[in-house]
Amino acid sequence: MWTRADFKDRAKASLKGNYWKAFLISLVIIFSGTQSVLSGSNWRESSDSMHWYVPWGFIAALVGFGIVFGLAYRIFLGYPLEVGGRRYFVRLANRGDKQGCFTYAFSSASYMPIVKTMLLKGIFNFLWTLLLIIPGIVKYYAYIMTPYILAENPDMNGSEAIQLSMKMTRGHKFSIFVLDLSFLGWYILGMLALGIGVLFVEPYRNATYAELYLKLKEI
Repeated sequence: MWTRADFKDRAKASLKGNYWKAFLISLVIIFSGTQSVLSGSNWRESSDSMHWYVPWGFIAALVGFGIVFGLAYRIFLGYPLEVGGRRYFVRLANRGDKQGCFTYAFSSASYMPIVKTMLLKGIFNFLWTLLLIIPGIVKYYAYIMTPYILAENPDMNGSEAIQLSMKMTRGHKFSIFVLDLSFLGWYILGMLALGIGVLFVEPYRNATYAELYLKLKEI
């Protein structure tokens, strides 16, 4: 069995001397999943004789373009960046060679299998969330090891990688959820530091999750 304290202690040890590079990698992981949100403002009449024209067709087209662009960015660039970042933290936990993690994710042999598998995972997560919030959360934790599996096995079949993640997390999903909650205090402190502080928690969390992956893999 595993404990949160063990993972966090090992994560802190692996970050010694590597924190700032891990910080940059964590920023890449964050931005690999960034989605644009377009918001508009309501125009109001300023007087009885003045009316504002609202170009709803243009706004709809702009929002549609933003959604398509955001999805394309997430699928074709974000997914490989995320897997490359996970590979870095797994290598960091293993004290292995950390060079070329992103090159690996974008290589001709790895790129399309990573994109297809991560897209399949995203679709499954979305469909489960449509049913109810709780099943969506449960499946989120069931599929959470998928990018780590791809970080070491990019040529694995998509459904096989997802099934393996489900097998690895079976009986551990609630413990992983509690592990997530254990970072809540750090994130609250980070929010107090003008919100920027949350970014500095990410290397610690990513390193901890890499330790979790290696333990579940061992089990």
